[in-house]
Amino acid sequence: MSDGFCQHRILAESRARAKAKQTRGSAEVHIAEIYSCFPFKLFGLDAGAIDRLVEAEFSAELDLCRTNPEILAQYLDNKRAGHRVGFISDTYWDSARLGQLLRACCPELAWDFLYASCDHRSSKSESLFAAYVAEQGIDTALALHVGDNPQADIEGARRFGIRARHYPQAGARLTSRLQREASLFELLCDDHPRQLDHGARTLRRMVAARSAEKSPAHHLGVTVVGPVMRAFDAFVADRLAKLEQQGRRVGLAFLGRDGFLSYRVWQQTRATPACYLEVNRRVSLIASADTLEPLCELFRKIPKIDAATFRDMMKLLPPAVTRFFADHPGGIATGADLADALPTLLRPRDVADLAAGLRARLIGYLQRTIADFDALTDVVLVDVGYSGNVQKALNRALRLDGRSVRLHGLYLFALDDALEDIPEGDSAEGFICDRTVTPHVNRMLVRNALILEQICCAPEGSVRDYQHGRVVREANPRPAAQIARCAEIQAGALAFTAAAGAVATDYRLSPDDDLARSAAWSAATIGRLLLLPDDEELALFGDFQHDVNLGTATLAPMIDGDFIRKQIVARGLSAACTTAPPPMWIAGSFAALSPSLAYSYALFGANRLSSDVVGEAPCGTLQVGLFGADGSATLQTVTVFLTGLGDLRLRVPVSQQMGLAMIALPLGKLAREGLLDGVVLQQGKTITEAAHGQEVVSVPAAQLIDAGLRRSGRHYLADQDEACLLVQLGPLPSPVAIYTLAVTPLGAGRPLAASADENARA
Repeated sequence: MSDGFCQHRILAESRARAKAKQTRGSAEVHIAEIYSCFPFKLFGLDAGAIDRLVEAEFSAELDLCRTNPEILAQYLDNKRAGHRVGFISDTYWDSARLGQLLRACCPELAWDFLYASCDHRSSKSESLFAAYVAEQGIDTALALHVGDNPQADIEGARRFGIRARHYPQAGARLTSRLQREASLFELLCDDHPRQLDHGARTLRRMVAARSAEKSPAHHLGVTVVGPVMRAFDAFVADRLAKLEQQGRRVGLAFLGRDGFLSYRVWQQTRATPACYLEVNRRVSLIASADTLEPLCELFRKIPKIDAATFRDMMKLLPPAVTRFFADHPGGIATGADLADALPTLLRPRDVADLAAGLRARLIGYLQRTIADFDALTDVVLVDVGYSGNVQKALNRALRLDGRSVRLHGLYLFALDDALEDIPEGDSAEGFICDRTVTPHVNRMLVRNALILEQICCAPEGSVRDYQHGRVVREANPRPAAQIARCAEIQAGALAFTAAAGAVATDYRLSPDDDLARSAAWSAATIGRLLLLPDDEELALFGDFQHDVNLGTATLAPMIDGDFIRKQIVARGLSAACTTAPPPMWIAGSFAALSPSLAYSYALFGANRLSSDVVGEAPCGTLQVGLFGADGSATLQTVTVFLTGLGDLRLRVPVSQQMGLAMIALPLGKLAREGLLDGVVLQQGKTITEAAHGQEVVSVPAAQLIDAGLRRSGRHYLADQDEACLLVQLGPLPSPVAIYTLAVTPLGAGRPLAASADENARA
């Protein structure tokens, strides 16, 4: 009932202040007045519990209040200089309680004056400063007030001629991000109490306040990425210690490339030896192949591939494979087609020889990189994570080499159901997993974690092979500017982890004491970046590209807002939320359109957005004109849909056989005034294939002709009901197509798709 208690406590304060404002002209109240408005019976109490509740809350204040060392140092410096120093506070605690609170934090603290707004029934924004000036008899020109509230502290003091210095608890950027995180915490982590975080947010604010302002990328590292990586680092240290307590000889390895930042954090903060291990999915799968199945699994994940790339990956190019690529347009095939054909293209002996050679080179690399590898009983692998594919493949490769070393995966994110097949004796665990958030939420986070992979990634290319125990890398296809920006974020993250220990000690904070709570707040912190990026972050990552990293140089855009917009126009919001990459950062692409759409995507991913609310419902019919290239003209009745966002959609199916040259869409009957959200085209072999396909193309503006419409940008105004938007059709390369018109009606009342007479006729 803690959430309910806290919310009722807040509501009680609102009622008490409103009552005080009405009766006394000021909203300043004592704590007892607040609890006099509390619903006692709801919590099994009576009005006699006021004193107990006040004492309980004050006890919590004593537990949670901390000294700010910087402000304390300035306070004592002024005291030693002979200045009169004291406190002026807007608070419902009277001056006696306020004094207790101050001395609980700093027992030797002394002051010359202490003003609590509830004692004077006036706030700093009202006349509390006036009372201070009058009672202390000071020259306001010689007074200085330091505070964190721009209105109450800064404007309030200056109104009485007192100099003021603003000391913000957090900058505007961090404040906004913390607010979004709090909202997301309730959505993503509803099984975890949200009131306390063991000082995690306080630690972030204080480190940020001490950090020099550099760049948006560095600030993101300090305030968001660094705190999450520090919490993950504590999780890794805890699990490693538990393994070592069992008397095992354990090695620690951070998997490249995405474990690079975690490795740097460990090097900076821990004395325990560790190594950076460059093993990826492709290398581990090939090295573990004793059948064609792992290779088929690998190729299915590659969008497109040619003969040269195949040879580079596999170190062979049999004649059958050459013929396979020659039979495809431009010599390029999809990875899925190659996987299907692979059993007829490679001999089992080819696979065995390929795997054995790479496996031997991989083992040599492990022996060179992991200290005392041959003597270890266990190796811990640390990575951003998800399904443990590298760990599983590496286990198979070690077993094929006759080795029994146990592998333990520790992942920032883990999909628990995908770890069910971890071999007996090995283990795998995620810091953020299905125990931290719901399975729906976890999968949404993982679907959007590729931007975090980019942030954590090493600046070098991915491993392609090993030679004499050393790594042979591919060229890094990512743009240099992108690599440099990631390096800035990493520098900010390392600046946070370097400073956080001392700050946590100064403020008596222990955010890592409860790892389950730490994981929940880390999920909200990184989830806010992944799901609700702000404008500054979108600008930071707007041109980022993701390298597929499966032996190809394929790059895919991280953000493409226009792609999502066309999906919403053609398929609706719910279908757009299920879009498969690319773009690789779906949530970021929604956020590029608007924060509200990004939040809708987060609700959908958390299974909190009902398709009945945001989906489409038929709301009428209209007749559209179909004009053939041969001069023929017919009318076709189509259904108009109303979306949960109040937009209107109509879809016109056409085929090659119809030989159409133009479609007339009666916008005047749809809505006399509105915003034209777009006209888009989907194609396929069948209507079903076209309707569900993600290939959505906007009809060029040159092919849209106004007939009785006045348009300016997206806005249109129809002069009469018969006003139409004429869509000129080009050649259709596919048998069937669907043209979709999306309109946002403007004007009063609920939008109606068609007149009552026409609906009646239909």
